[in-house]
Amino acid sequence: MAENKEEDVKLGANKYRETQPLGTAAQTDKDYKEPPPAPLVWRQKSCRHGLFTELEFSMATFLFLYITILTVMGLKRSDSLCSSVGIQGVAWAFGGMIFALVYCTAGISGGHINPAVTFGLFLARKLSLTRAVFYMVMQCLGAICGAGVVKGFMVGPYQRLGGGANVVNPGYTKGDGLGAEIIGTFVLVYTVFSATDAKRNARDSHVPILAPLPIGFAVFLVHLATIPITGTGITPARSLGAAIIFNQDRAWDDHWIFWVGPFIGAALAAVYHQIIIRAIAFKS
Repeated sequence: MAENKEEDVKLGANKYRETQPLGTAAQTDKDYKEPPPAPLVWRQKSCRHGLFTELEFSMATFLFLYITILTVMGLKRSDSLCSSVGIQGVAWAFGGMIFALVYCTAGISGGHINPAVTFGLFLARKLSLTRAVFYMVMQCLGAICGAGVVKGFMVGPYQRLGGGANVVNPGYTKGDGLGAEIIGTFVLVYTVFSATDAKRNARDSHVPILAPLPIGFAVFLVHLATIPITGTGITPARSLGAAIIFNQDRAWDDHWIFWVGPFIGAALAAVYHQIIIRAIAFKS
């Protein structure tokens, strides 16, 4: 019996070698199914589920605006302990909050906090039109509430310090601002597509757990690059919430840039991702 057992162990070791090279059956035979395209119209199955999703989006964008705008206000106040954080500190606040919120909400709804990301995923047929519109509305409402709470804490300094509203800074043209928003959003949305790719998730089981990390890091890097130009929008809900609560003409003069730019960037990322996917499929 002992000899037979030894033979079985040897056989198993030869059949399933740990040193098996990449691309062999041990790695390609994992469960993977290309998800079907989302229907144009979303039929909600449960009113209770819809209520919980609504609360989730409102809370996520509320917390995002609350933390990030408070950080921006702290940076601009010369008498504040946060005035020394600099652009790097603001970029970390935005990137860190995206990382935390995507990590918290990804398992419930996919971590939709940014209307531009939602729009890009809609173009890629990852979710329906009605669900995308619903997500965007709730994102904007949550952002308005988050900015409102910040103003409540800093009634005087809030208006004086610009309310965290996105504007094209002096020395840059509207074209500069639009280009910065397009490229910045492209980087973010392309990272989202790459980090949540179904085939990669099937091949590397650790990827779904780590997905919020590259997304948050992409937000951090984009903010480092574009804060001097526009204050970095790339999230239309964030720009809208700050503009509505700040409610000054200068916040609305360039506001279109922070919708048109991110939506163009998201559309380009969706198209580019689909081209890459089809090229890989054709090659294989």
